[in-house]
Amino acid sequence: MCKDCGCSITDHHHHSHEHKTAHEHLHHNPQLNDTKTIEVITKILDKNDHEAAHNRAHFDKLGVLAINLMSSPGSGKTTLLEKLADVAGFRFGVIEGDLETNRDAERIKAKGIPAYQIQTGSACHLDAFMVHEGLHQMPLEEMDVCFIENVGNLVCPASYDVGSHLNVVLVSVPEGEDKIEKYPVMFRQADLVLITKTDLLPHFDFDVNRAKEAARRLKPNVDVLEVNTKDIKTVEKVAEWIEYKRKFR
Repeated sequence: MCKDCGCSITDHHHHSHEHKTAHEHLHHNPQLNDTKTIEVITKILDKNDHEAAHNRAHFDKLGVLAINLMSSPGSGKTTLLEKLADVAGFRFGVIEGDLETNRDAERIKAKGIPAYQIQTGSACHLDAFMVHEGLHQMPLEEMDVCFIENVGNLVCPASYDVGSHLNVVLVSVPEGEDKIEKYPVMFRQADLVLITKTDLLPHFDFDVNRAKEAARRLKPNVDVLEVNTKDIKTVEKVAEWIEYKRKFR
């Protein structure tokens, strides 16, 4: 748990990009009855939101679509990005977030894609200040899309606006479709839900239709795509969705 982000807070409400409810629930949660604690966390969220707006303005100025990729560890975020490098008709780069190591950034760079690694140490999510550091290390003038691959975690990243335009949340078949209902804050944030590793469906008790229904109960009309990175056609559908959003946002 982060020492300062308030990630032990339980929130049953929708978080917008401005995270108004992230502030509201501080005052209604029995875990936080210390006024000073509430004030500190509120200030952290306010400062983060201000920096996130600055990041978004920076992306907007350069015409770059920023996409926040969120999921639990091992759902296939980095593999998806590697495969997108083979099929995407747009130019992209990646800001990588992990507690330690540069492994994911090195994997992306090996595909000829610009990447910058942020090592968060003990922090279980990226925040807007970390992303601000990263975006100044990226050749944004040469990019159409900037992916922000958040730390693997289905809780905290949902409460921190990093300055992205869109949120894409992955849930893999081995995790089980119940994760959508168990982590509603994350999936309410999603503009696109990707059900990944669908090649493993014969080996797991995962009901794709039930997963889609659960996602749309949390956020009606959210887009949902099935992805098997061994089937390039499914990756192409993700690229097409991004291209559509890039042109018509």
